[in-house]
Amino acid sequence: MTSVQERRQTERKALFALAIPMILSNITVPLLGLVDTGVIGHLPEPYFLGATAVGAMIITFITWFCGFLRMSTTGLVAQAYGSEDKTQMFLVFSRGLLVALVIGLALVIFQVPYIKFSLALAGGSEQIQFYAEQYASVRIWGFPASLCNLVILGWLLGMHKARYAMWLIIITNLVNLCLDLLFVLGFEWQILGIAWATLIAEYSSFALGLYFVHRTIGLKRQQREEIWHGLKQHLLDKAQLIPFVKLNRDIVIRTLCLEICFVFITFQGARLGDTVVAANAILLNFLLLISFGLDGIAYGAEARVGRAKGARDNKALALSVNTALVFNALFALCYSLLFLFLGHWFITLLTNIEAVIEYADRFLPWMIALPMLSCWCYLYDGIYIGLTQAKAMRNSMIIATFGCFFPAWWLLQDYGNHGLWAAFCIFMISRGVTLGLHYHRNYHKFI
Repeated sequence: MTSVQERRQTERKALFALAIPMILSNITVPLLGLVDTGVIGHLPEPYFLGATAVGAMIITFITWFCGFLRMSTTGLVAQAYGSEDKTQMFLVFSRGLLVALVIGLALVIFQVPYIKFSLALAGGSEQIQFYAEQYASVRIWGFPASLCNLVILGWLLGMHKARYAMWLIIITNLVNLCLDLLFVLGFEWQILGIAWATLIAEYSSFALGLYFVHRTIGLKRQQREEIWHGLKQHLLDKAQLIPFVKLNRDIVIRTLCLEICFVFITFQGARLGDTVVAANAILLNFLLLISFGLDGIAYGAEARVGRAKGARDNKALALSVNTALVFNALFALCYSLLFLFLGHWFITLLTNIEAVIEYADRFLPWMIALPMLSCWCYLYDGIYIGLTQAKAMRNSMIIATFGCFFPAWWLLQDYGNHGLWAAFCIFMISRGVTLGLHYHRNYHKFI
């Protein structure tokens, strides 16, 4: 075997060692969402499902918006890991936790105006408004834990501790699942049961995550003292904070654009009727199943690309990207085939309301097409996170959102919900194309 073949084989093994645990664990996230949807979807009225979708969007808008906490942490820690800078590894972690706690506590304090404003934007029937407020009023207390969990997950990924990250996600979702079934089916708490189950799971995840971080550190006393001294000296150092703030600023803008699109789909569905928003809630859960699965490859690429940049190894960078591109396409094809053959069955598992089943079936072809159309943007996001090239991600998302998604929806709005999903597909394609072109024009400049 030649040295080139050996490097390729080593990279494939390294990528899979990171990606497979994350694929397995990531899939449990949307599967939990599917269980939530299935439990609520079998209640007698569609507005229960619609209210859960709207209430969850109010909460996940902030969680996804704060995705910069995980992304920047993974990229910066992976580079520190590649350069073997232990002090920097813990500086990134400490800054991330500090920012997460400040944002989380601020949202708890200002929860009433935030929920009222969000519900006013969402619209929908009186029943959807009532139950969505119930759900959001419980879930919002979990923000401090859920935002810190983003930092912990990002740090574990950057440290190449994919198995810890896997068990963190899986155990958290198992706790959530068991409590879902207990609170909704056992105690008959309906939507409040879903909310309380998720809230308890978020704080359980925070405790478990801190334990995994402690296990990962494993430093001798002298090393801990040296790192603690470095933290006190550099945690709020302006020279290091400015690049950190700029990186997170660009990721925030990028994530805000993405959030606007998802919120628009949910809220626009609410305006089209209870059946439409209920069907779209099912389809959005399918989309999450796609995205979280493909993100497993992207997470592996983040860590490997970040490590290559930290070690200033251009050949390793190119090899990591090329390997990830191949496996990304293969996984996307598997997802398309899954929805082609089992899509209708999945829908019937999630609801027994005939009107919702019939309506969701009409839009299943979009779910079959989306994995192959969107897999490129998921992977290039991971590559750019590893490179900490957030400005390019920001510009790509702005173009895709305001140059593609909203113009496409405006032109296609007469086609109703089909026009909405067509605009979303155009949005995902444009993200992959813009980032792909930028990478292949500039890859030689990244290291």
